[in-house]
Amino acid sequence: MLTLVSSCLAGLPCRYDARARPDDAVMQAIADGTALPACAEQLGGLPTPRPPVEIVDGDGHDVLAGTASVLTSDGEDLTSAFVHGAKVVAELVAERGITHAVLQDRSPSCGCGTIYDGSHNGALTEGDGVLAAVLKSRGVTVEARRGQSPRR
Repeated sequence: MLTLVSSCLAGLPCRYDARARPDDAVMQAIADGTALPACAEQLGGLPTPRPPVEIVDGDGHDVLAGTASVLTSDGEDLTSAFVHGAKVVAELVAERGITHAVLQDRSPSCGCGTIYDGSHNGALTEGDGVLAAVLKSRGVTVEARRGQSPRR
């Protein structure tokens, strides 16, 4: 069975700061051919590096409902790119019959259970990122993982 994994956990430098957050178990699963890496933010058309963003006024479920936004600290609205990228990944998951995902903790895309609170000051709150919300809404089991310290 194939598992979807966040590309940054697979060691790919795709985070907003052009770094990776590699996880040994995820990298082994990639090597074994049992995991498929994807980055919803890149697939949504965002460059790497890119400004850090947080979900403001809710979480990924609220973004999908149109009541929250994904904003940079300067107020630039990147909501449409986040939603588009999440839907691209969700289609890939559906095409491959993937039912389980291991995603980067706290991310505005991949966070599962805990995300940054939208204040851009490092505070955390309960909630899911946009990709996690889309996947959960489609019946995919999502688990959060916090990779090792960022590296290039």
